[in-house]
Amino acid sequence: MVGTVFLAVLIDRRALTLRLVAWAALVVLLIAPESLLTASFQLSFAAVTALVAVYEFISRDGRSLAGERGPVVGIGLYLAGVALTGLVATMATAPFVAYNFNRLALYGLLANMIAVPVMSLWIMPLGLLAFFLLPFGIEVLALYPMGLGIDLVLWVAESVAGLPAAVLRVAAVPKGAIIAISLGGLWLAIWQSGWRLLGLGPLLLGLVLATRPDLPDILIGGDGRLAAVRLEDGTLGVSSRRLARFERETWMRRLGTDRSITWPDSGPGLSERMRCDVLGCLYRDGAQVVAFVFDGRALDEDCRLASILISLEPLGRVRCAGPGIVIDRLDLWREGAHAVRLARGVPVVETARALRGKRPWVRWRGGEDQ
Repeated sequence: MVGTVFLAVLIDRRALTLRLVAWAALVVLLIAPESLLTASFQLSFAAVTALVAVYEFISRDGRSLAGERGPVVGIGLYLAGVALTGLVATMATAPFVAYNFNRLALYGLLANMIAVPVMSLWIMPLGLLAFFLLPFGIEVLALYPMGLGIDLVLWVAESVAGLPAAVLRVAAVPKGAIIAISLGGLWLAIWQSGWRLLGLGPLLLGLVLATRPDLPDILIGGDGRLAAVRLEDGTLGVSSRRLARFERETWMRRLGTDRSITWPDSGPGLSERMRCDVLGCLYRDGAQVVAFVFDGRALDEDCRLASILISLEPLGRVRCAGPGIVIDRLDLWREGAHAVRLARGVPVVETARALRGKRPWVRWRGGEDQ
């Protein structure tokens, strides 16, 4: 993008325009088309597109407002520009941050109001000065105060991150929501006339969809070491805190919760629904009875009681005709992690292999026809 800016300057064209952003995105996608699905591409181009569109709208002729007024007003405009830049960038990237990382930093604007001026007026000039002092061996004269500025930025980041409710956990954002938000935002940014307001429709639709994620009620790890149920208050009940910690933390992040309890520990919403013994657990959700089998000796009874049976051991030749859905250790080995949704009345099962699709780089265990 910087290279395109300099090229625009050389041929006497406006440097900071949406055309520049479009050309930069085109070059990146031609070199690495897969980057479209990465957080770095989405966050970078969302922020830059929104910033260029907003400043084009504010100053159509491209002149600097600060240069037309006195120094006091200029400083005020600079600080206002920092605030506006932080606000626009935060709003533009928030949907993609929520989609990729399932969390939002609520005080980012406060941190930027301090960190951005320090970075622009202190750290970067000293870094440039250190570059010129390097041949003389006295670069420490610039690097030392530059390090103090970096320490200040880190302190600001840690202090703001430590404020109460600094981070908002967000459940997994549906793909349809992020697509609608992206299309609506691009429509608002690209058009220069009243037509741009039509972009508010898909943008608002995407925001509404983002607040209504379709979350699974039951999760089973692909290696069979961990299973979990999601309670009405968002708490995640897990079969173990000791095994598959990374998998458990990922599930909690995707479900937008920081609360978990372990079977068969009693807890709000779980003790009256789940009964466990050394052989397995029975979990009731409305009309659905889900049996988690840890030991094959529980199969006979659970096959009669359960509408959904999840066995962390291979069933082999055991016939279990009662449950409508049966998932055993072999299914987990072949299909990967499983997610079950109960809220629709008819249980729906999703597997990692089905979501990944049939791709040359995806290993299909047990044969393609199974």
